[in-house]
Amino acid sequence: MSQPSELSNAGSRSVTLFLCGDVMTGRSVDQILAHPNKPHIFEPYMRSAAGYVQLAEGATGPINRPVDFAYIWGDALAEFERARPDGRIINLETAVTAAEDPWPGKGIHYRMHPANIPCLTAAKIDCCVLANNHVLDWGYSGLAETLDTLRGAGIRIAGAGRDDAEAAAPAVIELPGKGRLLVFAFGMESAGVPREWAAAGSRAGVNFLADLSARTADAVTAQVRAARRAGDLVVASIHWGPNWGFAIPQEQRAFAHRLIDAAGVDVVHGHSSHHPKGIEIYREKLILYGCGDFLNDYEGISGYEEFRGELALMYFPTLDAATGRLTRFAMTPTRTRHFRVNRAPDEGARWLQDTLNREGQKLGTRVERQTNGNLLLRWA
Repeated sequence: MSQPSELSNAGSRSVTLFLCGDVMTGRSVDQILAHPNKPHIFEPYMRSAAGYVQLAEGATGPINRPVDFAYIWGDALAEFERARPDGRIINLETAVTAAEDPWPGKGIHYRMHPANIPCLTAAKIDCCVLANNHVLDWGYSGLAETLDTLRGAGIRIAGAGRDDAEAAAPAVIELPGKGRLLVFAFGMESAGVPREWAAAGSRAGVNFLADLSARTADAVTAQVRAARRAGDLVVASIHWGPNWGFAIPQEQRAFAHRLIDAAGVDVVHGHSSHHPKGIEIYREKLILYGCGDFLNDYEGISGYEEFRGELALMYFPTLDAATGRLTRFAMTPTRTRHFRVNRAPDEGARWLQDTLNREGQKLGTRVERQTNGNLLLRWA
């Protein structure tokens, strides 16, 4: 295994990013914030978002509410200060709207009230990826309000828009003295994104990948080449695959490799799985196949306990600014409690370490526990 170099992100030669999996600030997370939506929902299991608050409190104790906007990030805020990432990217898995137009026939509808948008700016999020299976939960009016609210808060958007051109356009994050970071985002039916949500012509929607064929990879390559300038770094953020299970389909690996080889993508940021999956380094570029849920309201909901969905990771890859080569990759283990990101206890951190080592063995990666409790990736 190679030893990752210790380039500091304070220097012009390196860029450190913050990446994570799904961030769900809707439903009952929205209910504990200062400006909750009306709590009614249209699920077979539950008719009020407040019911999920009660489930969580029954499992882990009372939540004093309303909470302040920074509350949900908990211990993550100190980690941001320590790592000082140049760009912060999340998959925002909720609509940001007060619309009353639930998508017909859909079993789950997530939304956060627009007045609660400071919960994202409190963490200085640079980019919200929206190519997922919840951004249109409250219809086209809900999507329009989501886009307007995020932009109004100064947060960049990738993967959804009022037409196919806007949905396909990358988010552009300026990195002072280090160039630009482009974030392209894509959603797939395998992760629950309905095909009818695909943006097309003058129809709003998400940037949809119909398959993982070579032809599709070539189309993505053309998009990247059209937007990229010399010196840009590129992230391809993909909502793909099922919620549970560690298996990585060969077609995902082949597609990720092709994005690196042909499109020159520097980081493949995969999400949808509710737990972290194995990590691969391919030609010195980072591939995350599944990042796990970073924040949700699933406390008190039983099922799939063996996957430890309450555990997650803050991913802090450091890239060479000139080449996109991964030079160092640190991760902070976390656990969701009371709809808040907390540092994972020792037992949880060791479970994550063991899981990444088991799943990474076939991908040529492993992690080591550091004295501060964080994990550091080693790769061949």
